[in-house]
Amino acid sequence: TVVDMAAECGNTAMRNSVACGFAGQTRAVCARAEEVLRNPEQHGILEPYGLITLTPPYEEVIYQELIDALCESSAVREDTVVAIEYPVEMGSMPYILGENKFFGLRNRKYGRTVLALYVYRPTKHFDNRPDEFA
Repeated sequence: TVVDMAAECGNTAMRNSVACGFAGQTRAVCARAEEVLRNPEQHGILEPYGLITLTPPYEEVIYQELIDALCESSAVREDTVVAIEYPVEMGSMPYILGENKFFGLRNRKYGRTVLALYVYRPTKHFDNRPDEFA
């Protein structure tokens, strides 16, 4: 499932999925990620995901609202891995999000972009690196 505020971006993702041989296995939702995370059922998401990537436009998102929606979402389950992209100007994301819901795995800088990987309520061992979130 591709979620984007711009219908054109969703349409492009759908064309790309067909070109990659995933026709009928993907779909696009035109909405804000926070909205979909808060109410996944209203957007046809009935099962939790094992992997979620959040790559919002830096200037158009309030990260705390995005994280709050993620932490309360029924679209995640134990061991769901989430990648959150954010600008280096924000500093570092915390190692733990949402009162022990998400635990940091990696936090890596790539130019102006930082990519943080988290796991939701892990039930198995992950190679966590809390020092990367300091």
